[in-house]
Amino acid sequence: RSGAGAMVALAAAWSLLAAAFLAALLLIRRAPAPRPGGVGLVISGVFQDLIRYGKTKRGCGQLPGWLRLLQVPKRWFTHFYVVSVLWNGFLLICLFRAEFLGESLPSWIQDMHHALGRDSQSKDMGNEHFSALLVLLLLWLHSCRRLAECLWTSVFSSGVIHIVQYCFGLGYYIAVGSTVLCQVPTNVRNGKKLSVQICWYHIIGVMMYIWASLHQHRCLAILANLRKSRSGKVVSLSHSVPFGDWFESVSCPHYFAELLIYVSMAITLGIHNVTWWCVVMYVLFNQALAAVLCHEFYQKNFSSYPKHRKAFIPLVF
Repeated sequence: RSGAGAMVALAAAWSLLAAAFLAALLLIRRAPAPRPGGVGLVISGVFQDLIRYGKTKRGCGQLPGWLRLLQVPKRWFTHFYVVSVLWNGFLLICLFRAEFLGESLPSWIQDMHHALGRDSQSKDMGNEHFSALLVLLLLWLHSCRRLAECLWTSVFSSGVIHIVQYCFGLGYYIAVGSTVLCQVPTNVRNGKKLSVQICWYHIIGVMMYIWASLHQHRCLAILANLRKSRSGKVVSLSHSVPFGDWFESVSCPHYFAELLIYVSMAITLGIHNVTWWCVVMYVLFNQALAAVLCHEFYQKNFSSYPKHRKAFIPLVF
């Protein structure tokens, strides 16, 4: 029971983060403009500074000097994926060695599992082990691809992000990999090696993951090519209206693809994993907030911007 309560607490933590971003999304769409010179203006400035980054910071007013001191370059997004590749790669190796070679997980991981009650199950759940291993592999591959895109595909401008956003992003990729690992009971194998059993949801999840990843890469390449010549040389750091692939339907298809990637992982885990669906809810509202801000930027700065485009989800939102 204590283990079940701890897992509920983990799901609740992700749900709380999802609720925070949902609240931010509702606030930016419905909150009235603060009165000039009042305390509300300062609070609004801090709030806007915390939720916006890159090009979406433009047009939200001149920031006070002390707030500008808390900005770091948006290109530091690359650090998120460096941390994710290293951390989730380490977790992947640990779980692989435990499942296929029969080795024990590091003691601190076992302590974490014990705190969550994941070592108290008597039922052999080998398929659950393989599902978690597969999702951790997909997460690591996703991070490797995004790191490669940050280094060799994307063209970053002089945009900035808040230091709180930066620290949150670093912590997020540590937390999400650890969440996958926490879905696996530690001692049910009793030293036995894992027998792989591929199920229908593994196939569907991986196929969806590949499909969404390909489209996300294409859309990121389209954004990068807006700033490059045909020879691949960077010729501009200004913003332009993207066209092609999923950009024909939404302003931020790379955010939509990110959501689909996490949904594919939920399917790969067997669909029933409540904790991971809470992670998906967090990704939904986090990416929706970023997409709405980006959509508003395009609408304000390009008078001929296609009116049929949605912000985030084709035909829906």
